[in-house]
Amino acid sequence: MAFTELQIPIPMTVEGKGPGQAVAVIDYGPEHHLIWVVALDDSGEIWSAPNPKVRMQSNWTMGRKTRPSGDVESLRPAAVRAG
Repeated sequence: MAFTELQIPIPMTVEGKGPGQAVAVIDYGPEHHLIWVVALDDSGEIWSAPNPKVRMQSNWTMGRKTRPSGDVESLRPAAVRAG
C-alpha cells in the first residue's frame, strides 16, 4: 500500500458528493482502484472515493468537459470485463 500526499491539490468532483480538492491518493496495489482523498468544497467533509467515482473538474481553458461516470469506458481489456 502507498499513501501519497499531493503537494498541489487537484480540483475534483466526487460523484454524488460534489466538488472538492484531492489532497492525497491511496494505492492498494494492482487488484484495487486508486482511492482519492478529497476535501469537499461545500461541506468541508473529507471523503475517500474510488477512482471510478471521481472526475477532474471541468476546465474551459483546457477544453475539458466533465462526463458522467456512465460515459467512461472501463480501462480493463475486453477479455477481462465481467459481462
